[in-house]
Amino acid sequence: MHHRQHTGPIKGTGQGDAERIQRRSFLKFAGMTALAAAAFGVDVPGLGLGKAFAQAGAVDLGAGDIGILNYAYALEQLEAAFYSQVIRSPYDGMSRHEYLLLKDIRDHEISHRAFFAKALGRKRIPDLEPNFNAVNFSSRHSVLTTASTFEDLGVSAYNGGGAAIRHPAYLAAAGSIVSVEARHAATLRDLISPLTPSFAGWDVVDWKGLDVARAPSQVLPKAAPFIATSVTASRLP
Repeated sequence: MHHRQHTGPIKGTGQGDAERIQRRSFLKFAGMTALAAAAFGVDVPGLGLGKAFAQAGAVDLGAGDIGILNYAYALEQLEAAFYSQVIRSPYDGMSRHEYLLLKDIRDHEISHRAFFAKALGRKRIPDLEPNFNAVNFSSRHSVLTTASTFEDLGVSAYNGGGAAIRHPAYLAAAGSIVSVEARHAATLRDLISPLTPSFAGWDVVDWKGLDVARAPSQVLPKAAPFIATSVTASRLP
């Protein structure tokens, strides 16, 4: 198995790849970003981030709404870095159709990452370093199953984290983003299993028609193998 590892930090500002975002993809989020950015810029009392680094050197996400936003920002950093690597080094046999789908997903994730970086401002966590050693970027199966894992995990993270959000504007922004992540998840599931569609399989949607929701304490251990930087969320639910 050949591994193509991205060893640099996950850039919070989206420089480089962000410059290549297609205008049409970015404009899909412009309305939502403009509407919510003002609210995100409001300094809500009692939501101090605290020390960015714990004594052990881990990045602390913080508490309250700011902690939840940094939690989402961390996941968006991971996804943006992953899809950027996928587009830089397409897997063997990648079709034009798959390339365009994955490129659109990459552009969305970069937009999400840039949105949270701007919204959080000086309260955002530092750039995180990814660890994609377990991913074979030349293998379609490895890339798509990893992407599907990230998207399903991201949807469950937004669903679970939303319950802890206090500020209505933050909740509205999270709801706008999770709907896009769910579109990604469905698309990837159909790419993997086109003959037996699983876009809303029983492993992610229950008998009530509700999607899986996971708390930060459940999501971070699943994301940890793909993040070289140690991250703690002791002040989140």
